[in-house]
Amino acid sequence: MPEGKIIKALSGFYYIETEDTIVACRGRGNFRNKKITPLVGDEAVYSVEKSGEGYLLEIKDRKNELVRPPIANVDQAILVFSAVEPNFSPNLLDRFLVLIEFNEIKPLIVITKIDLCNETQLQSVLEYVDYYRQIGYEVCLTSSKTEEGLEKVLPHLADKISVFAGQSGVGKSTLLNAINPELDLKTGIISTHLGRGKHTTRHVELIKIGEGLVADTPGFSSLEFIDIEAEDLSYCFIEMREKSQECKFRGCTHLKEPKCAVKEAVENGEITTERYNHYVSFIEEIRDRKPRY
Repeated sequence: MPEGKIIKALSGFYYIETEDTIVACRGRGNFRNKKITPLVGDEAVYSVEKSGEGYLLEIKDRKNELVRPPIANVDQAILVFSAVEPNFSPNLLDRFLVLIEFNEIKPLIVITKIDLCNETQLQSVLEYVDYYRQIGYEVCLTSSKTEEGLEKVLPHLADKISVFAGQSGVGKSTLLNAINPELDLKTGIISTHLGRGKHTTRHVELIKIGEGLVADTPGFSSLEFIDIEAEDLSYCFIEMREKSQECKFRGCTHLKEPKCAVKEAVENGEITTERYNHYVSFIEEIRDRKPRY
């Protein structure tokens, strides 16, 4: 049976891309019975009947799946943050990183609008960039206007499914168009979905940019830690994940426990006080969350 990747879901049809064509398929009733919802990004088995109608037969195992946006098998999240206009927000970036790490998706941090920075603003951003790189994250500094740094972003898209995310106004759509001017007519769609934060997308679609696929979605429409428990949170801070193994007590929350390696790392400057404070505020938010019934 032929196989391919679902690149679009719209009006009850799933569009499967193969090496040489795109096939529109309907889902069989057994998907509903098994409570399986095919998602964009799924690798699927399908058939085409004599009438020419295509049908999904099987969804291959997923390596991950997101609820908002509804997409599967995401390889990386491009977290787009502006240096200014709006000002760079480390708290919001850490919130995104927690959600990405929890879903075991590789992040790429892209800082836009560096051409608009004065010397003081740029130095402040660079201090954050140095720390994120130090703990293991890839960071690209870019300007869509001058095209500085764009050549460093494009190779990261190759052979991957990427989701772009970030607050409204940071220049996600401008970045995409600067990377690939051939998008042209899709500018309005991407601007609405990815750049202006209106979140009016009624379907998810994978679009080709360079050698990769980018999810045309509004990004993460919910930034709440709905599925993350307090004991999971330190795993989502990669520098704490490593230090946690040195804590005296198993299951250490890094708040009040004695001989906590994470708190020691904060005191000696290995972990920044700001990142630790974000961790504390996030864990309080999770603990204050109303229970779901």
